[in-house]
Amino acid sequence: MLTWIQTLPNYTAYGTPLYFIYLIMAILPLSIGLYFGKRFSWYEALISFIFIFLMFDGTSYKQGLSLIGYLIYQTILVIWYFHYRQQKNNSLVFYVTVALSLLPIVIVKFTPAFVGHNSLLGFLGISYLTFRAAGTIIETRDGVVKELKWWEFIRFMLFMPTLTSGPIDRYRRFAKDYKKVPSREKYLEMLGKAVKYLFIGFLYKFVIDYFFAEQWQPFFERMAMQHAPHLSWWTVGVAYMYTGNLFFDFAGYSLFAVGISYLMGVETPMNFNQPFKSPNIKEFWNRWHMTLSFWFRDYIFMRFVFLATKKRWFKNRNVLSSTAYMLNMMIMGFWHGVTWYYILYGFLHGLALVVNDWWLRYKHKHFKIKTNAFTKGVAIFITFNFVVFTLLIFCGFLDKLWFHPFGM
Repeated sequence: MLTWIQTLPNYTAYGTPLYFIYLIMAILPLSIGLYFGKRFSWYEALISFIFIFLMFDGTSYKQGLSLIGYLIYQTILVIWYFHYRQQKNNSLVFYVTVALSLLPIVIVKFTPAFVGHNSLLGFLGISYLTFRAAGTIIETRDGVVKELKWWEFIRFMLFMPTLTSGPIDRYRRFAKDYKKVPSREKYLEMLGKAVKYLFIGFLYKFVIDYFFAEQWQPFFERMAMQHAPHLSWWTVGVAYMYTGNLFFDFAGYSLFAVGISYLMGVETPMNFNQPFKSPNIKEFWNRWHMTLSFWFRDYIFMRFVFLATKKRWFKNRNVLSSTAYMLNMMIMGFWHGVTWYYILYGFLHGLALVVNDWWLRYKHKHFKIKTNAFTKGVAIFITFNFVVFTLLIFCGFLDKLWFHPFGM
């Protein structure tokens, strides 16, 4: 029955320049409407459906079916809790609802480790949608979501520019932004930014990342594997090439998503802000994959600190913050996947945040070092190279080098 879907062309979001031609042509009527102060919601829904369908048809049709089932599940859960929250506020009900919202992503992430293959529930973008759904439940518990209709929630979840690659938006911010049609002057400003972001995104994704992903990283990996299972200077090269590949690829995708969002009259938050200029690891996480970092900060780190303070679990606030850092980053590590390299990556970044806080306290107490260009440069150099080292672990190449040198 679904054979015809499998024969259709499949277009990965932002995968080719041709995709952008189709997308810009489709968005043009929407942009004209916004220029004249009108938001054509019905037209936006139509083109979103078409492009989402093209993302999940062809060989990806099973992912499309998973997406539909997942969306129904999350919508029922979120809308039910919204109506429940208008009358009651039981903590156990809240925690169970959040756990049920997170259950699909837990199954998807843990299935490969326990079964040996990917879960049938998985689809491209499930992580980002889970963060949106769970975040909406948490905001509902906090009482900041005053109005929530099922079709508005679905529109938020399926906002086409950010569906598969983020950034991770918040329902309250998105709903407020969507309901307010920008003035002509504001929209022209947004158009200017959109063109800039799309241009930089093209430069990142289709030019610079081509060399990192297609030329340099594969070369260094081949050379490093000739020394397997031993480390070599080629392995160091892999670390730097992967870091460049990851940044320019992901930052390019994020800029595409933000640029297209701006064309559609929605100011989706930025995901990167010159992260490699960070003088310490804490600032790095305030600049790198910011919507994910802030989600974990607001919904895990801060809530754990608040709960632990309320319950008086820790007498020393420094021990409390250190525990919160480790918990936060370990959960982030497990979220990426149940493998030793993801978990170790999360552990090392949690430990780095703990050490960073300790060093700042120690320096303030024992040293009178003034920040200048030299000290800042040294700090940026150390932070950058720590990030490169941990990304070498994160990418999984060491797993291949040490444990599967012959592809076994």
